[in-house]
Amino acid sequence: MVVLNARLSALCALLLAAIADAQSTSELSSAVSASSSGASASEVVSSIVTSVASSASASASSATSSGVTSVASVSTSSSTSSGVTSASVSASVSAAPSGSAATTGPPLESTHITIPISKYPFSSFPVPSASPVPGVYPSTSPKSPPPPGSRLIPDFGPAWKAAHARAKRLISGWSLEQKVATTTGTGYGNGLCVGNIPPIADFPGLCLQDAPLGVRGTDFVTVFPTGLSAAATWQRALIRARGLAIGQEFKGKGVEVALGPMMNLGRIAQGGRNWEGFGADPFLSGEAAYETILGMQAAGVQACAKHYINDEQEHFRMQESSNVDDRTEHEIYFHPFLRSVQAGVTSVMCSYNLINGTYACENDYVLNELLKNQAGFQGYVMTDWGAHHSTMSAVAGMDMSMPGDIVLGDPSSGSWWGANLTAFVQNGSIAESRIDDMAERIVASWYLLDQDQNYPEVSFNAFFPNDPATNGHIDVQSDHYKIVREIGAAGSVLLKNTNSALPLKKPRSVALIGNDAGPSSRGPNGYTYAGGDDGILGVGWGSGSGLFPYLISPLEAIQARVRKDSSGSQVSWFLNNWDLAGAQATALDQDVALVFVNADSGEGFLTVDGNEGDRKNLTLWQNADNLIAAIAEVNRNTIVIAHSVGPAIVEPWIDNPNVTAVVWAGVPGQEAGNSITDVLYGDVNPSGRLPYTMAKRPEDYGAQLITGGEVDDILRIDYTEGLNIDYRHFDANNIDPRFEFGFGLSYTTFSYAGLHISPITHADSTSASLEAAWAAGKASPADEGAVAALWLHRPAFEVTFTVKNTGAVAGTEIAQLYLHFPSSAGEPPSVLRGFEDIQVPAHGSAQGKITLSRYDLSVWDVDAKGWRKPSGEFTFSIGASSRDFRLKGTVPL
Repeated sequence: MVVLNARLSALCALLLAAIADAQSTSELSSAVSASSSGASASEVVSSIVTSVASSASASASSATSSGVTSVASVSTSSSTSSGVTSASVSASVSAAPSGSAATTGPPLESTHITIPISKYPFSSFPVPSASPVPGVYPSTSPKSPPPPGSRLIPDFGPAWKAAHARAKRLISGWSLEQKVATTTGTGYGNGLCVGNIPPIADFPGLCLQDAPLGVRGTDFVTVFPTGLSAAATWQRALIRARGLAIGQEFKGKGVEVALGPMMNLGRIAQGGRNWEGFGADPFLSGEAAYETILGMQAAGVQACAKHYINDEQEHFRMQESSNVDDRTEHEIYFHPFLRSVQAGVTSVMCSYNLINGTYACENDYVLNELLKNQAGFQGYVMTDWGAHHSTMSAVAGMDMSMPGDIVLGDPSSGSWWGANLTAFVQNGSIAESRIDDMAERIVASWYLLDQDQNYPEVSFNAFFPNDPATNGHIDVQSDHYKIVREIGAAGSVLLKNTNSALPLKKPRSVALIGNDAGPSSRGPNGYTYAGGDDGILGVGWGSGSGLFPYLISPLEAIQARVRKDSSGSQVSWFLNNWDLAGAQATALDQDVALVFVNADSGEGFLTVDGNEGDRKNLTLWQNADNLIAAIAEVNRNTIVIAHSVGPAIVEPWIDNPNVTAVVWAGVPGQEAGNSITDVLYGDVNPSGRLPYTMAKRPEDYGAQLITGGEVDDILRIDYTEGLNIDYRHFDANNIDPRFEFGFGLSYTTFSYAGLHISPITHADSTSASLEAAWAAGKASPADEGAVAALWLHRPAFEVTFTVKNTGAVAGTEIAQLYLHFPSSAGEPPSVLRGFEDIQVPAHGSAQGKITLSRYDLSVWDVDAKGWRKPSGEFTFSIGASSRDFRLKGTVPL
């Protein structure tokens, strides 16, 4: 099935499907060879495209049957003496056939699809025009969204419309060169921020700065809990509050664009940057992304949804093709980005990888069709740093080149855009109306959040943080440590608690064991980009990290708590994970031994202890398994606390009877020690739930890390698991996890009763015909913006139930709704479609309320290009995890 934006189809036949026939290698070589004798660039392109297309037809049908869509992109190369880039094709075919493994290596992608250089017209996507419906779709600005968990769906359409109108007026008098400058970064290191757009006329330019958990590269800022720890709370209000506080700090430092949140899913349990995101389920990740962005943009800073899309491992992240069928793309990986668009996000960052053979940042299907057409995205798409591959990527939907230079930090490398983009407009290859659209989207996003009104100047220098001339050392922390501490505790997951070992009851002697219990020998910022596992783990490593103003270790916090409890108590510690005899001697005869362990990961440009971004295995780090076993051998009340970037295999010790409790404490930021102390001593009743599955064996996961490859290879990563990511795979294949997705214990217990579901009626009838067609099994229209249509997403059914606290301690229950589609749908057995945090007093009861939309009850119809209700009976379960169902019901359709 050819999926092609209409703006390109009139002048260019796009290739579709991976080329499986190795014969194409010789044909392509012949075409390139024949073109070398005086042929023009366009003739070279035509020759190559013709030969590749002739060998692609046989594989096209097999690709389209599963809905795989692969769309070409344009690339240019070879700078000329004038500094303008001449055109040539960037298509390549490897020696290994598509989908097959080389003799001693991983599967290689044989196809890199590109768009021929030609002349492309452009017509812009429409801005919103529909009138909001009071009480259903409130017209609002992103700076004043509805409260967390509200049934109201914010309609940012009118605000976008006004912002675009202002932007159109501003740029109307600009020259071509000025409009191009709006789209082109000034170069890596050439500015105060990690990314910079220069001032143009009355537009002051933009500062773009990492990271998803706070302002990186400067001082007097907060290092917030990671996205994964925030998601583990399953509490929308806390996630919104975190986003708001992050946004306030970015604005306080003068940053217009915060490069986050990150919402790639944990498809690979070992994925290096999983901790930056929100877990392994699209619904949970989507809700967390939605609330985070609403919070950030309410503070006045532009959020950036990243990394778009299918960027699921660090190994060869710039040289791997994620091959994903269209249904899986829509239902799994695109969903968090769709929720970001619904939150009014101003920018999206395209990723390093290829998607179905085409680089993400020049992929017409995912940028133009999926994001701008189907979802109606009104903002701009920027590249990840170094993910720009061509001048003509503009026609495929990219709007901003970051950081602007071809080789980061090398001004002599030139830019794919800048003068090159201007030249391509002047020679007719790219329509100037497309440049207008790019500039308008960027400036409209600036207007949308009122950044034209008294916005602070940049007060730091990310590249020279100690330069007194450019660093104001502005303190933007406020009291944000409070939300850091609260999320760190609320995101801690109690996995085991034998005989109520926790909470601690003023033990007279406490031993703290393990490197993770104490401070780093280098201090909180002793490793560049946090690239070292030494002491308490507050963040993973890479560009998603931050500079700590301080970092509270468990050793500090627990000593303070023991002093508060009793002057007669004592604390001892041993922080060496490898001296097991010394550790045992310290833990011997203590009332409780608290063993602190961790697992780290990060971005692939750094290697820590042999881990090249992705974790090389799923064990805990630094001899942790042996350390736990050694302590449990001498102390019958051994409690394990793990600060971890994701799941780990705990089988060597989880069933040891002397391991009385286990707390999975995530990666909680600067208040790590205080947060875990609040949980251990019962000041906070744990309510965190796992945002991923913890398996018994690494091979139990449905997708595995692909390693290997040579410098010029493109790894082929086929998403053969389809919709069965994480717990869906375990359910579909009857695999018992150690701890399932959504699992978490409490210091109390809860029971469920009184299930009721009823349709929700709306006074608004403007979409009655669409809703009736959906009920009859017809797919939603394939219109521009239809995927995000408000009628599809507004609440359609209300599920209510009662949760009773059957214990003596007040607590928060995370009630979860899992939908069971009819067999005709071809869906996994259970799919998360709702959750609510319910605070219940001791021996008391509270009502839970979860809504379902038509979108929640739909599957993506690849042929009709719309959301469709499958035929058959829909049932659902309410419970405490993906495998702990307490109530069951049927959706009255």
